[in-house]
Amino acid sequence: MQTSDEPRTSAAADRSHAGFDAVVVGGGVNGAGIARDLAGRGARVLLCEKDDLASHTSSSSTKLIHGGLRYLEYREFSLVRKALAEREVLLKGAPHIMRPLRFVMPHDPSMRPVWMIRAGLFLYDHLAHREVLPPSRTVDLRHYVAGAPLQPRFKKGFVYSDGWVDDARLVALCALDAAERGATVLTRTACVDALRGAGGWRVTLKSDDGSLREVSARTLVNAAGPWAAQFLIEHAHAADRVHLRLVKGSHIVVRKLFDHDHAYIFQNSDGRMIFAIPYEHEFTLIGTTDIEHHGAIGDARAEPDEIAYLCEQASRYFAKPVTPDEVVWTYSGVRPLLDDESGNPAAVTRDYRLELDSGRAGAAQAPLLSVWGGKITTFRKLAEEAADRLAPLLSRSTSGDRSMRPALAGAWTAGATLPGGDLRAWLGARAPPANDVVATFDRFVAALAARHTSLPAPLVHRLARAYGTRAEAILKEGLGREIAPQVFEAELAYLRRVEWARSGEDVLWRRSKLGLHLRAEERNAVAAWMADASR
Repeated sequence: MQTSDEPRTSAAADRSHAGFDAVVVGGGVNGAGIARDLAGRGARVLLCEKDDLASHTSSSSTKLIHGGLRYLEYREFSLVRKALAEREVLLKGAPHIMRPLRFVMPHDPSMRPVWMIRAGLFLYDHLAHREVLPPSRTVDLRHYVAGAPLQPRFKKGFVYSDGWVDDARLVALCALDAAERGATVLTRTACVDALRGAGGWRVTLKSDDGSLREVSARTLVNAAGPWAAQFLIEHAHAADRVHLRLVKGSHIVVRKLFDHDHAYIFQNSDGRMIFAIPYEHEFTLIGTTDIEHHGAIGDARAEPDEIAYLCEQASRYFAKPVTPDEVVWTYSGVRPLLDDESGNPAAVTRDYRLELDSGRAGAAQAPLLSVWGGKITTFRKLAEEAADRLAPLLSRSTSGDRSMRPALAGAWTAGATLPGGDLRAWLGARAPPANDVVATFDRFVAALAARHTSLPAPLVHRLARAYGTRAEAILKEGLGREIAPQVFEAELAYLRRVEWARSGEDVLWRRSKLGLHLRAEERNAVAAWMADASR
């Protein structure tokens, strides 16, 4: 296994593989997570994504690592327990791109009664073991820091813990980890055809320049998210046996509405909940909606009525109303949810299902694993379960592969860090206790700043939050020319060379959210640099 902070390129891995154990279709969080898990077990993996990594659903979440407090109302106890357990695994494995976050729920007597909220929070505290996150408590909003921005009528509140994640960076780091463990990662590369036989798959890939390439694989993994059913029918020539409901979630971003570090969860009059989250230091993120999506999957946009809805619901709680003209950015994603015949889109389960298809009875064929549903918090567990199901099949020889392969290794990701997340190892004896992820990150930032005293503190903090220990790979040779305020050539070159970024949009809206902080001409300068570097 690669241990250096210098990345192993997927091109090198590509040259060493004439065929693959698994081709994973879909560069969202589930596809990247499965590719990472399988590669870490010793499988030969190719991950392909028709656009950029996390171009769609996986960069359009509410950015939360959470159990899903509201899912308790729908008796989704198993899902909530699984998600609650995963929060702490993820926070320990990626303390640079994730952090604990305290949430405040103001009590509205016209909504859920106090006893129901307290019962839900008691379950939330105790359904899974906690080491990192503190328990819930009741607060007097008249004397609590998070009460000041709210309307005076809210006197009582409930505070509990979940986590925040940079969702698009999570996907990029999973793909990077997969590549450094030997996987081939191809972005802007669509799987346009997959022909199945007894011994394996013949997979045709098409890059964005129109060139075609054919590879072989022993198994195919359909992790195409909202496109999963379409991929099965149109490209894998298989039946779609699971019905998905495509539900659009839209978010708005406004200038920051409060100065403290807590987030809010608000109960709406329609029974839903929305979040208001401190975002990118200068902003507040508000979301989300739940609306059935019937248009083109890749064209989801926040409609005026959704923007008005989010502003209206937030204004029911904040002392200063939020209006649509204050919105500086919006984004929308389409969630592929398992259809449980719920009439309310918000009540549709966020759990997942793995469907392993080995062909018709009596006619063994190469395996096809399809991923249905899921949420970002449970991506690692989903990937682990997928790899557990595929590992026995990939450890056996097939009619097309007469040499017996050694058995793949077992599950490994629960105790592993994502690239850049090994902060405790970097700090050595100065590292705080393992369960204090906040102090660990803060101490890492201080140590990084001490090594680079000439750099502005905000720049050091941003690079530490985005890249963790990998920030040294950017800083060690000097930052180079400043392309936009606090955006230097060294970082752009790193993103292009290591993280598959090829455009200004990749850099400004997925590998970072620098697009929120820069003026149009500054964003154009970054886009121009990326375009020139790609020629």
